[in-house]
Amino acid sequence: MKQLITFSFDAARLALQSIFAHKLRSFLTLIGIIIGVASVVVVGASINGFNTYVMTSLSKMMGVNHFVIDRFVSQGRLTREQREKMWRRNKRLYIGDYEWLRDRCRSCAEVGAQSDTSINLKHNGRETFFTRIAGVTAEMALVEDKGFSDGRFFTAGEVDRAAYVCVIGAELKEKFFDGRDPIGQTLKIKNAPMTIVGVEEKRGAFMGNSMDNHAYIPLTTHGKLFGRRQGLQIHGKSHNQAVFQATIEEARMVMRNRHKLVGNAEDDFGLINTGDMKDNVDSFTGTIALVVTPITLLSLIVGGIVVMNIMLVSVTERTFEIGLRKAVGAKRIQILAQFLIESSLLSAVGGLMGLLFAAALSWAIRSTTLIPMTVTIGYVFLSLAVSGGIGMIAGIYPAFKASRLDPVVALGKN
Repeated sequence: MKQLITFSFDAARLALQSIFAHKLRSFLTLIGIIIGVASVVVVGASINGFNTYVMTSLSKMMGVNHFVIDRFVSQGRLTREQREKMWRRNKRLYIGDYEWLRDRCRSCAEVGAQSDTSINLKHNGRETFFTRIAGVTAEMALVEDKGFSDGRFFTAGEVDRAAYVCVIGAELKEKFFDGRDPIGQTLKIKNAPMTIVGVEEKRGAFMGNSMDNHAYIPLTTHGKLFGRRQGLQIHGKSHNQAVFQATIEEARMVMRNRHKLVGNAEDDFGLINTGDMKDNVDSFTGTIALVVTPITLLSLIVGGIVVMNIMLVSVTERTFEIGLRKAVGAKRIQILAQFLIESSLLSAVGGLMGLLFAAALSWAIRSTTLIPMTVTIGYVFLSLAVSGGIGMIAGIYPAFKASRLDPVVALGKN
């Protein structure tokens, strides 16, 4: 064991001496490995960061333990025939459906309803475009875990009497009120004067679209202004994650009873929950990883070819040294190990430099964009394992060639 450790130490020392004797050449050789490792790690960080970004944004939009029942909600892509069948089969949902579920879903912590319209808003000479006007019930504040920077949400009593009150998003406050307190101010929505009672906390943007360009008004008021025939969404929330699936199943059965669906009849409504959305995002990013990661690994293979080329050059340059070592008793396995260790060290150093470069690049992207770049240990191990393995493989042929040199011929080439 002691002889093996001494041998390995000597081989590593000789390899390092060779690397430092040709610093520029060694660095240029490492560039391929550095770029390859950095590519794998940054791509992995981007995929995981995107996943985190989407789920964080969804949590801001929908809260947790939240499900939605709508006329059209589907998991994955639908064929044209499936979509046409759904249009014919599924019914619009109205206030009666919401009240039915609210009164009968025993495991639901909250049940709310919502109907959306997009319009342009004008106030004090300024205008916003495609502002979402959400007619909602009072329960929606609890269903979606809404937070407020100012004021409050409207009450069930204000919904019952179709009060002209509204809660605005942070973008409307910044656009229309220039830092002034909007609480108690009037904002016209479709020429109806709405008293602002609250401002929702800033939620930022999702996929380039603002999540703060909206206003909430009572569902009954929304019906008076925009009509009651466009249908609505029903939103539900379970008490906790442990009973979430059970709550969804109860809500489905309650709605099936409402629509008099029996036996194996298909649902004539759509149902989706935040858990399903997370699974879809994971599946999507996993598919991207399966496609993109092998492509980035190709750069490591190119780096390995460069390492093999430089090791062949090194064997040619050091023919006399190899012959001298063999002449004084060095065994073929020792020569083989020396060059294998040298190629592996080159790749390992390149891998570490690639990790540092990837960390710096991830930090720069995280600091300048909304994507929370997440460098994961899995991609770190993958890139280092591949780079080290490629370094070992790339050094096999040059090392084998060096170990087979005839010492008499090698010394004669001096």
